Amino acid sequence: MRKKLQFLDYGILVPYLMLVILGIIMVYSASSNILQVNGFSPSTYAVRQLIYAIAAFLLFGIPIFALKLDVFKNRRFVFVFLLITLAMLLYLIIVKVIRGSAAAVNGAVGWINLGFINIQPLEVAKLAIVIYLGFVLSRRDGKFIPGQIWQNLSGPTIICAITILLVVLEPDFGGSAILFMIVIVMYSVSGIPSRIVLRWLLLLAAVVFGLVALILVWNPKFLQDSYQFKRLLAFAHPFKLERSGGAQLVNSYYAIHNGKLFGVGIGNSMQKRGYLPEPYTDFILSIISEEMGSIGAIGVIGLLFFLIWRITEVGVHAVEQFDALICFGVATMIFTEALFNIGGVLGLLPITGVTLPFISYGGSSMIVLTAGIALVLNIAANERRLVFEKGLVA
Repeated sequence: MRKKLQFLDYGILVPYLMLVILGIIMVYSASSNILQVNGFSPSTYAVRQLIYAIAAFLLFGIPIFALKLDVFKNRRFVFVFLLITLAMLLYLIIVKVIRGSAAAVNGAVGWINLGFINIQPLEVAKLAIVIYLGFVLSRRDGKFIPGQIWQNLSGPTIICAITILLVVLEPDFGGSAILFMIVIVMYSVSGIPSRIVLRWLLLLAAVVFGLVALILVWNPKFLQDSYQFKRLLAFAHPFKLERSGGAQLVNSYYAIHNGKLFGVGIGNSMQKRGYLPEPYTDFILSIISEEMGSIGAIGVIGLLFFLIWRITEVGVHAVEQFDALICFGVATMIFTEALFNIGGVLGLLPITGVTLPFISYGGSSMIVLTAGIALVLNIAANERRLVFEKGLVA
C-alpha cells in the first residue's frame, strides 16, 4: 500500500475528489428546499451523499487500491461476482412479475431495498461486465482472427446479452444502452478488427433509429400508457406535451436560460422549488447551469471529460491487456453516463433516468464509480512503478 501511494496518479484522484465534493454541495442546494417544504431537515440528502462518498472511499476505494490486481484476474472471483449480479437482476424481474406495477418507480423496477440503502443492481452490473470482459478478452488476446471471431466471442456475447436483456425487462433502456456501449468499446479494443466492430455498430444504430422513428410515426395504442413511451414523445414534442410528460425538459430549458453565463448564485435556483422534478438526481446539471451559469456547467463537464481522458491515457499505456481493458471499460461507463445525462438535460437525447457521474444523488452509483476509479488508480500505480523500476535498472 505504501509503495503504491508513492506512484498515486493525482491526475485521476484530484478530479474525482473535486467532482464528489461539488456533488455533495449541489445535492444540498438542489434538494434543501423540497426537503424543508416537506418537513425534513434541508441537509438530509447532502448528509446521506457525504456518508455514501466516505463509505465508498473507505470500504471500496482504499481496499481495491490496496489489493493486488491478480485478485481481479481470478476466475472464481470474476464468475462469482457476475453470478451475484445476474441473481440480483433476476430477482428484480421476479419482483416485477409477482408485484406488478406496485413495485415500479417511474415505470421501472430497479432497486433492492436493504433498509439503510437501496441497491441498484444495474450499477453493479456495469462494473461486473467490465471486470468479466477484461478477464475473458485478455485471455483470448491474439485469437481474434477472421474465421475464429464468433467462436471466441460467442460465450461472452451470450452472457452480456442475458445481462442486458434482464435490464431491458425492468425496463431500463438507458441502463441497457450503457451496458451495450461498454461491451462494444471493450470488444473494439480487444483486438477484433475495427471494421467488423464498426459494421456491427452502424447496423445496430440503423435498427435503433429506425425503430424509434417507426414508433414516433406509428404512435401505437398499446404503448401510449407506457412511462418510457411518454418520455420518448416528450423528447420529440416537449412544449406541446408540457402538461403530460414534457415538463421535465421544458423546466430544464428554463433553468439553463435563467442561469445565463454566470448563474444566479448557489442556492438561488427557482426551478428546484417544485418546478423541476428530481432536481438532485437526473436534472442536477440543470440546477448547476441555473446557479453557476453556463460557465460553471461547462467547467463541471470539462472536469468530467478530463477524468475520462486521464483514465483512457492509463489504458493506452498499460502493459497488460487486462489492465488496458479495465481502464477503457471504466472510461466508457463514465463517458456514456455523462453523455446520456447531458444529452437528456439539453434535449438532444431522450430522458433515460441516467444520473450525472459523481454529482447526482445516489449510493449505488457512488460506490460503483468509486470502485472503478480505485481499480484504475491501482493499475496506474503499478504502471508508474514499472516505469520507475526500469529507469533504475537502466
